[in-house]
Amino acid sequence: MALDPGLRRLALGTLLAAYPGPVPPDWAVDLVGEGLAGHTLFGTNVHDPAQVAASTAALRAARADVLIAIDEEGGDVTRLAHAAGSPYPGNAALGAVDDLALTERVYTAIGAELAVLGITVDLAPTADVNTADENPVIGTRSFGADPERVAAHSAAAVAGLQSVGVAACAKHFPGHGATVADSHYGLPTVDVPPTVLRERDLPPFAAVIAAGVRSIMTAHIRVPALTGDGPATFSRAVLVDLLRREYGFTGTIITDALEMKGAALAAGGVGPAAVRALAAGADLLCIGAQVDAELVERVAAEIVGALGDGRLDRARVEEAAGRAAALAAWTRATGTPPPATTDLGYAAARRAVRVEGDVAGLDRPLVVQLHATSTIAEGRVPWGLGPHLAGLEEIRVVAAETDPAALRRLAGSRPIVLVGRHLHRLPGGAELIEALAAAHPVTVVEMGWPGAWRPTRARAFVTTYGASHANGRAAAEALGLAG
Repeated sequence: MALDPGLRRLALGTLLAAYPGPVPPDWAVDLVGEGLAGHTLFGTNVHDPAQVAASTAALRAARADVLIAIDEEGGDVTRLAHAAGSPYPGNAALGAVDDLALTERVYTAIGAELAVLGITVDLAPTADVNTADENPVIGTRSFGADPERVAAHSAAAVAGLQSVGVAACAKHFPGHGATVADSHYGLPTVDVPPTVLRERDLPPFAAVIAAGVRSIMTAHIRVPALTGDGPATFSRAVLVDLLRREYGFTGTIITDALEMKGAALAAGGVGPAAVRALAAGADLLCIGAQVDAELVERVAAEIVGALGDGRLDRARVEEAAGRAAALAAWTRATGTPPPATTDLGYAAARRAVRVEGDVAGLDRPLVVQLHATSTIAEGRVPWGLGPHLAGLEEIRVVAAETDPAALRRLAGSRPIVLVGRHLHRLPGGAELIEALAAAHPVTVVEMGWPGAWRPTRARAFVTTYGASHANGRAAAEALGLAG
């Protein structure tokens, strides 16, 4: 049965879809003309700046106020620079430097690049306080483990992005930093009372609201004291009572991707998840990355059906679509951004490097990069020292499958520089490092969240607080190995 055209348009006005490939297919453009709120761009949509600008222009030709969003956090999560790595350090590095003016300048530069390409919403900054060293999905995306520091830098990031007319979206409310599971694959639980959230996780969100952030993203996490058995994305206690009433947020609430297991499994599919999120108080529903016309129509039909059977009140959906439209109107009203500063990110990354021990005299070392998996949020983005080395031998190994004696034989008289990410939780990583360092000069470069672990026998331990292209260059320079 065909949907009522008015109700279908109303439902579409709450949806943030996506499409495959570098050119928006006809259905993606047509849906914008029919009322779709907008699209999110992913790495598969990005080949080069001219192509991205052409894509956003095609979408805007269908409707001038279309929302075009992207996850451009800098650091480890980049879409524009997914082929080579970001020229900016991420939040952990900026938090380590702890220069609020620098954080604002970096985010102003990121925003300027997005605005030139026609992108209107940056799904950033990550405002989570990373209090769990074992956190598999936040880590270096966070400004740190101190709520006050994260709050101050989150507000600076919002100011930078929005100064050039790109709407910021602080995430992930009410805080994903204490989780030890990834909501892409399941429903993490943060089993603490609301008082702990207010002291530990919520100060950054209070700060970004005070800074005028235009949107906030929900977290697919379970906080039993507030959400019961479901995620925060489906909780009126979180989205309305806490975010709207207690913290006074009046902007647009955007969901994290509803295709993620933390939402889809809890609701029984993307369509039911959309209905539950709207009922809870969300305004703009990010469907996810794997989207086609059929899925968009199915979600819209689920929303229209819920309007008919009483699961959704029409006034609630109209309110949600109105807030999505208000976000679009704000982004349309901005002026021309200033040009980005091309070397700003590399200079910032240099300031973040921390060296414990002695890195002098590394004479043509063997560079060993330990394989580390990427999260869905990060995607497969190149990282490491390789692009920055001056003719040195580099090999890549799996820590748990590598014989330290074989590495020592390969190195011979050369020292070893061992490069990894999140070494404290990498299977076999700490064991390999300690075995190598017991009988060979080893320098360790940590390009992930450093945690408390340190090698006991290594000659030096170098921390970059991220694995972007800029972080890799800064580490190579600090070691005296850059070409």
